[in-house]
Amino acid sequence: MTSSTSLTYRDAGVDIDAGDALVERIKPAARRTMRPEVLAGIGGFGALFEISKKYREPVLVAGTDGVGTKLKLAFEWNRHDTVGQDLVAMSVNDILVQGAEPLFFLDYFACGRLDVDTAATVVEGIAKGCELAGCALIGGETAEMPSMYPDGEYDLAGFAVGAVEKSTIIDGKTIQPGDAILGLASSGAHSNGYSLIRKIIERAGARAPQTIGGVPLRDAVMAPTRIYVKSLLALIQSLPVKGMAHITGGGLTENIPRVLPTSVTAIVERKTWELPPLFQWLQQEGQVADAEMHRVFNCGIGMVVIVAVEDAQRAKEILQSTGETVYLIGKIAERIEGQAQTLVV
Repeated sequence: MTSSTSLTYRDAGVDIDAGDALVERIKPAARRTMRPEVLAGIGGFGALFEISKKYREPVLVAGTDGVGTKLKLAFEWNRHDTVGQDLVAMSVNDILVQGAEPLFFLDYFACGRLDVDTAATVVEGIAKGCELAGCALIGGETAEMPSMYPDGEYDLAGFAVGAVEKSTIIDGKTIQPGDAILGLASSGAHSNGYSLIRKIIERAGARAPQTIGGVPLRDAVMAPTRIYVKSLLALIQSLPVKGMAHITGGGLTENIPRVLPTSVTAIVERKTWELPPLFQWLQQEGQVADAEMHRVFNCGIGMVVIVAVEDAQRAKEILQSTGETVYLIGKIAERIEGQAQTLVV
């Protein structure tokens, strides 16, 4: 006969106490993001959110995203304080381009073994991102799955839901030749192109500079994604915005066409803004061609806004008053048959 011992969940490597401790750690940060429409948030089986009565014909706009391979550097450098904001930014900036006000956010954090300090640092970054976006962090999931992830590593996903009046959805349909293209400065590489960034850093090795543009290299590389929500909502309320493009994976040349009618082309003039020091170094060290830079990175422009040319100066002033750095980077032109929809010249 063989004897057996009763097994518990802890024998599988799951620390229930750690999960409880994490919830208690993150509750204060989540409370700071609350909005009056939240009826029930973190702690229940589901969160409840009431759509504000200020909307007459509300349309819900949803987006989901992750942080990508920027997480690999977070693990390697033990830098977990910015990726939470990255997570929020990737989703709220996406739904923003259709004119939506982000209402609430949920996160998914998965790991092999829960490290409360690391997880709390990440979630506190998520809460900071929600504060910057004006949306409520109302729930999420922390999944501890032994043997699924190496020690010290985790994965992140986020989900944002916003609302916009049906009559004010921004869809790019009114964009026409002569319209102005404004570029809002990025805070760095945001959360895209990090497979190439890691390769360049690895290849540079000891040649990699300690600082870039007066900022430590690791700070420049891990700078959190800028959240444009409050600035652009202020702009939308002030004048007609024809189209917006969040410059994420695909860079300038693949994201701007997503908001353009097929009859027009965006002509972006590269000389209208200075390539930030981080991108200068990445291009030089990696010997990256201009076309590839424009396809992979935001190159210092994190959001593009298209307005009528007569509104361009006023739009620039409004955005600058909210703290944005803004450039007039080009114009919309009639598209020639077979021409690409974004040309960086």
